[in-house]
This record gives sequence, C-alpha cells and structure tokens, in this order.
Amino acid sequence: MISYADFEQVDIRVGRITRAEAFPQARKPAYKLWVDFGAEIGEKRSSAQITKHYTLEGLIGRQVMAVVNFPPRQIGPVLSEVLVLGVPDAEGEVVLLSPSQDVPLGGRMF
Repeated sequence: MISYADFEQVDIRVGRITRAEAFPQARKPAYKLWVDFGAEIGEKRSSAQITKHYTLEGLIGRQVMAVVNFPPRQIGPVLSEVLVLGVPDAEGEVVLLSPSQDVPLGGRMF
C-alpha cells in the first residue's frame, strides 16, 4: 500500500485537447495530442493509444485528466510531456478519463 502523502505527489490535472494528429511512427496505433492545462501549466504534448474509440476530429475540445509531473518521455519522434489517463474497456481498448462536467483548465484532482 501507499500512503496518502505518496498519492499527493502525483499531480493529476484537467486539460482540454486543442490539437490531435495521427502518429504513424508509433509501434501501436496512437495519436499525438496537444493538451491545454490553463495559464499555470500551459499546453503540453502527449501520445495516446486511443484510436479505437476516438477520431482526431472528435478529440478536439474534449477535457481529459492527465498526470503533469512525470518527467518527459521520448516516444519515437514525440516528446511526451504528460500522461493522459484512461482505463481499458472489455476488449482492452483505452477509454479516456474526463470530468462529467466542464471544469476550469488546470484543476487538480483530489
């Protein structure tokens, strides 16, 4: 088990996808994402294996939850700056986590 103090170290924020592109260089089907977390954090890049349930056009404007304090990770030609969160459906395909209502960008999950 982890302590609550350990959990508090993970900074999970809400952002809005502002741009999405195909990521043909990825080993598994994925998209490149640009996510706006508001004035404090700004726009960050990520990649996500979410091609089964989402279209590029349908992602624009969607609010998502992401870990914003992991170190950047190089994924092929993309420097992923945040980890967009999701859970697998019954077939193992990722479904994005998002607030049930529109909330201010950069809001921290607690």
